Amino acid sequence: MSDFGFNPVVLVGAGSCFVFSSIFYHLYQEKKKELNKIKEIPIFKPDKYLLQVLKASPYKKLQYVAVEGLVQADEEPLVSSFVAQTFGVIQKTAVQENWEYWNSLTRTWNSKTMNRKETSRFVPFSLISPVAYMSDVYVRVMQPLDASGCFLNRVHHKVKPAKEGLVNLALQGLSGEKPVSLEETEEMLPVGSIVTGFGEVVLQGGGILRLQPPQDGRKYILLQTDYKSFIDRHERSAGMWKILTVVTGVTGVSLVTGVISTLFGKEDAKSKKP
Repeated sequence: MSDFGFNPVVLVGAGSCFVFSSIFYHLYQEKKKELNKIKEIPIFKPDKYLLQVLKASPYKKLQYVAVEGLVQADEEPLVSSFVAQTFGVIQKTAVQENWEYWNSLTRTWNSKTMNRKETSRFVPFSLISPVAYMSDVYVRVMQPLDASGCFLNRVHHKVKPAKEGLVNLALQGLSGEKPVSLEETEEMLPVGSIVTGFGEVVLQGGGILRLQPPQDGRKYILLQTDYKSFIDRHERSAGMWKILTVVTGVTGVSLVTGVISTLFGKEDAKSKKP
């Protein structure tokens, strides 16, 4: 059983490589399908061409498209509560208390979150063409808080240690709990950032263009990135699964080849003995 050809570790390793290669190949195919579907979505910028397409479309509506543009506040922008000279159109703040409680079974302090408070607000905003400084064509973004995707920057994060005092000490002694810290977080969608939105675009009276949640059930998505970077990120992800498929597959084949070569080598050696 000590022979390399019948080493169970080598055989298990080869089998594991083929299993992982199969899994990675499946993930690669799924990512590739997702990428192809994304590439089928028409991409526009807030310009006269988009306006012309909408005017020529049935019901003056594009059911599901991507729109890339710069964020422009339609009203007075929001001001950061923590960072000076930081303006945005969406603001989310969260404050939470981090506590520890004594577990008598494990005789350790465990963590928990208490009294978490979140607030979200926005001002009306639009997407304008990144290449046109003066343009009368813009796309208003409707219901941005209903959108999924990564479109906020974390502009503030601070953890304040809890203040020790007689009240806290008494609380800890009575309940086995103690406050540890107070955590503050603020996220914003800055004015002037590039956003790509996926959704339904409609043309209303007065030449107003609106990006809104699709009525066909597809996802309403806002991303703080340009369309090309978004596609590049998906292609890198697909490429990673492809590389892992090849590496694990080649490793498995190499192990099996080594086993077979060893077996045949030993058979040849035996046949040559007098």
